[in-house]
Amino acid sequence: MKKVVLSLALVATMAVVSCKENKAEEAVTETTEAVEATAAEATEVVDSAAATVDSAAAAVAPATEEAKK
Repeated sequence: MKKVVLSLALVATMAVVSCKENKAEEAVTETTEAVEATAAEATEVVDSAAATVDSAAAAVAPATEEAKK
C-alpha cells in the first residue's frame, strides 16, 4: 500500500513540475514574439523617418544652393 501511495505521489509531483515548466517556456515564447513584433514596428518607424528626412533634405537643397550664390 505504501508503494502505491508513494508512486502516485511521485507521479502527481512530476505532473505539477512539468506543467510549471511549460508555462515558463510559453511565457518566454510570448515575450520573444512581443520583442520581435516591437522590433519590426521600430524598424518601420525608422525607415519612415529616414524617408521623411531624405525628402526634406531634397526640398531644402535647391534653397541652400541659391543662398550660397
